[in-house]
Amino acid sequence: MTSAINYAPAMVFRPTYRAMMSGRRHISVRAASEAPPSPPPPKLSPPPDFKAPEPKRFGVRPDKSLDIFTASFALFFRAGSGTFCDGYSSTFVSDDEIPPGQYALDVGGRKLKETSKLGPRPEKPIILYEFQSCPFCRKVREIVSILDLDVLFYPCPRNGPNFRPKVSELGGKKQYPYMVDPNTGVAMYESDDIIKYLVEKYGTGTIPTMLSLGLLTTLTAGLALIGRMGKGSSYTPSKLPPIPLELWAYEGSPFCVLVKEVLGELELPHLVHSVARGSPKRQDLYEKTGHFQAPYLEDPNTGVKMFESAEIIDYLRATYALSQS
Repeated sequence: MTSAINYAPAMVFRPTYRAMMSGRRHISVRAASEAPPSPPPPKLSPPPDFKAPEPKRFGVRPDKSLDIFTASFALFFRAGSGTFCDGYSSTFVSDDEIPPGQYALDVGGRKLKETSKLGPRPEKPIILYEFQSCPFCRKVREIVSILDLDVLFYPCPRNGPNFRPKVSELGGKKQYPYMVDPNTGVAMYESDDIIKYLVEKYGTGTIPTMLSLGLLTTLTAGLALIGRMGKGSSYTPSKLPPIPLELWAYEGSPFCVLVKEVLGELELPHLVHSVARGSPKRQDLYEKTGHFQAPYLEDPNTGVKMFESAEIIDYLRATYALSQS
């Protein structure tokens, strides 16, 4: 059972990322002249001789084959939930029906034209505190992809020193997921309440079938994660970036899941641009890079921009993980 939606967090303090990093555990209101100086941001740079790889369509690096296989369990247990945008439809058309510069999936010499029917778009990204191996968090990640919402994720892995304490400060208890909508001032716990709120505010008002089955939804969301055995949910000491990373991804892709796991274990804040099938942001990424493939990472702290999940994982660990004796 879920509790009633709390629409009354008008007094909830919603700090910016920079304010959170400067204050960390304790936030107090004081005059600007009394505020302590912010610590200098960590010096970040790509690994030596780093070069972004060329994207390879449907390629799986041999050492990641088992990871991709186990991350694909979700496609079976969740029936592809989080793979398609709300109101998804597709039709095969000939090449000459697709204008130059427009993205369309090439299937057997024909083009697959994909569309969706999306609700109102939030002006600012939704904020979500969560961790990877939680089935309740997975449910919310699925609706985010279905509604094609951009979300600023603050990972809360086990023993994470930064954002787990922040959830207790903001909401009053240690529970995940925890959502803040800076567009409306609404903040809430409870996955089912979050899903209902997002669907009513930014969707059609109808909760997708795979997210409306009560206990069965939660059970299958847990089974979807079983192959990964909790990966991405225990903290690995890391450097906190001054600016959140940006990731083009969606919950239904096993390649994206692997990258999300590493972002989670390193406790790296990241802005996800949802690009499930039918997302208009697929066209945006195509125009930006001349190619569409997910995941795609942009790190404003180092200037790195890259495709390929296995290489993104290597980059994240080499750049942000702290060596341990």
